[in-house]
Amino acid sequence: MNGSEIFNAQLWMTALSSATPLALAALGGTFSERTGVVNIAMEGMMLTGAFVAVLASATLHSAFLGLAAAILSGMLMAVLFAWGTIRYKADQVVVGMAINVLAAGLTGYLLNAIYGFTGTPPDTPRLPDVTIPGLAQMPGIGAVLGRADLLVYVMLLLVPLSHYFLFRTPLGLRMRAVGEHPQAADTAGIDVNRLRFLGVLISGALSGMAGAYISIGVLNAFNVNMTNGRGYIALAAMIFGNWKPVGAFLAAALFGLANALAINLQGLEGWHVSKDFVLMIPYALTILALAGIVRRTTPPAADGIPYEPGH
Repeated sequence: MNGSEIFNAQLWMTALSSATPLALAALGGTFSERTGVVNIAMEGMMLTGAFVAVLASATLHSAFLGLAAAILSGMLMAVLFAWGTIRYKADQVVVGMAINVLAAGLTGYLLNAIYGFTGTPPDTPRLPDVTIPGLAQMPGIGAVLGRADLLVYVMLLLVPLSHYFLFRTPLGLRMRAVGEHPQAADTAGIDVNRLRFLGVLISGALSGMAGAYISIGVLNAFNVNMTNGRGYIALAAMIFGNWKPVGAFLAAALFGLANALAINLQGLEGWHVSKDFVLMIPYALTILALAGIVRRTTPPAADGIPYEPGH
C-alpha cells in the first residue's frame, strides 16, 4: 500500500464502523450531561451491553433479542449509577468509576463461569447488514453507505432525532433547563431529579446499544474488556462536540477516522513505526481533545452538581 491508496473506500468504511459505538455512547452522554449528570460510567455500560448481547443472542438464538437485552442491561447499570448519584448525591465521577470496575469484573467472571476456556459460541447470531437499494450501486458513497450494519443506520438516524428532541421539543427544553439552572426549573414545577434519571437512563440505553454493536454487530463474540476504553473516548467526543448531538457525532467521526488511519498506516509501504505506536493515535487524540479543547467548550452550568430540592 502506498500513500495515495490510504484514503480509499475501505478507510471510510472502517472509520464509519469505528465511529458508530462512539457516537451512540456520546449521544447518550449528551442526554445525561444536558440534565446535569456527568456520566463517566459509559465504559461500564458499554461493556455490560456487549457481554449481555452475546449471552442473550447465543441463548435465545436471536441477535435482535440480544440487542434488546443489551439495551436493558445498559439501563440497569444506569439505574445503579443514578441511584447513587441522584438519589444519594454521591460523587458522580467516583460512582462512575465504580460502575466501570464492577462491569469489568462481573463480565470477566461471567464469561469464565459460563463459557470457560472455549469462549463464546462461534455460531452466535450477529446483527444483519442492511443494503439500501440504489445507494449501494452509486460509485464512491455507495461503497461506504450503501451497505452497513443495521446499527450504523440507527446511529445516523438518532443524531438528527436527538438534536431535534433536545432543542425543539418541550421535554428537551425541560431536560436542558435542569442541567442549566435546576433551581429555576424546580420553581417552575419541573421535577429535576426525575428528568436527571431520564437522561441517565437514555445514556444507559444508548451505551448498551453501543456495546451490542461491538460484540454482535462487528463481531459475534465477547472478549474481556473488549470495549477497550471506547466509553472514555465517547466522553471525550461528547465534550469535543460541545454537548450537542451533531457535534458529538462529528467528533466521534474524527476519532473513528483516526482509528481507521491507524489501521491503514500499518500496511503502508515503507512505514516502519511500531504497530503499538500507530494504534495509540485515537487515544492520543482523546487526550489532546480533553486537554486542549475543554477550555473552549461550555458545559451545562449545573453539570456534575447534585441537586437537593428546596435548596
